[in-house]
Amino acid sequence: MLKVGLLGAGRIGHVHTTNIAGHAQSQLVAVSDVNVASAEKLAAAYGAKAATTGEILNDPAIDAVLIATSTDTHSDLIEAATAAGKAVLCEKPVDLSLERAIRCQHVAGRRGSPIMIGFNRRFDPNFAALKAAADRGEIGKTELLSVTSFDPAPPPVSYIKVSGGLFRDMMIHDFDMAMWVMGAVPARVTAVGTSIVDPAIGAAGDVDTAVVTLHFADGRLAVIKNSRRAVYGYDQRLELLGAEGLLSAGNMIENTVSKATTAGVTSAKPEFFFLERYMRAYGAEWDAFVQAVLNGAALPVSLQDGINALALAEAATRSAQTGETVAITAAMLGA
Repeated sequence: MLKVGLLGAGRIGHVHTTNIAGHAQSQLVAVSDVNVASAEKLAAAYGAKAATTGEILNDPAIDAVLIATSTDTHSDLIEAATAAGKAVLCEKPVDLSLERAIRCQHVAGRRGSPIMIGFNRRFDPNFAALKAAADRGEIGKTELLSVTSFDPAPPPVSYIKVSGGLFRDMMIHDFDMAMWVMGAVPARVTAVGTSIVDPAIGAAGDVDTAVVTLHFADGRLAVIKNSRRAVYGYDQRLELLGAEGLLSAGNMIENTVSKATTAGVTSAKPEFFFLERYMRAYGAEWDAFVQAVLNGAALPVSLQDGINALALAEAATRSAQTGETVAITAAMLGA
């Protein structure tokens, strides 16, 4: 039984709590949050205790921590948790700063504690099936990947100001997805971004609509499209072209009922947002973490994967600002 402390009792903390408590091989022991009342309420709902972060890290009965706090605390908490000998599952990204994330990797990586970064989309059943089919060679050599990721509506500008920007906060999932599907880190990144959904986002120094091209050393390409507004729902699709065919994974829709009349054919919209769309993926992600820690196996998403995705986010940010293609260097990957 893996005994777990949750750091962070916000929206994503609630999602993880459900999976921790519902798993046959894990037990939620304690919850901490800067908002003590939130920690107490969440802990009480699952028969756990509210505690400070220090108390959780210093409790020898707790085997692992799940970090679901604000991004600017992630590196510090990863280092503190691994120093305390805890296994770690940390929500993406590792940090807002690539330099700080690399320092975290150098410090925490030497300690030997398992560290997994929460790129939950790898565990979506449809995306995982697409990846498995590609790995089996079902469409021959992969050549071109298209990733579509549109949110239904933009977040508040107050969030935008502390998020690190679209490339670090939103597209970082797609950077990880592209590298996972293609099985490599790209050599170069070209990005364009604009603010046409909400002028206030542009005034805050961010973009809300962006397209990025990843250039791989062997000539393959991946194109990522992000928008903060898709009025019809949460649009999440992959399309992978290979020498011998095409693999695609479409949207999850609210229901499978369709209507066909002389006026045309209609069906339900995509699931509204990530909580609905990726609930199964979060559960599978937690199960993968538990099984790896209990069995001493390699974790399916590493701290290096988190560094790689953050490096692409930084390169994309620089490319969008300068209009130039940015090379991914060994130093950017922490080498």
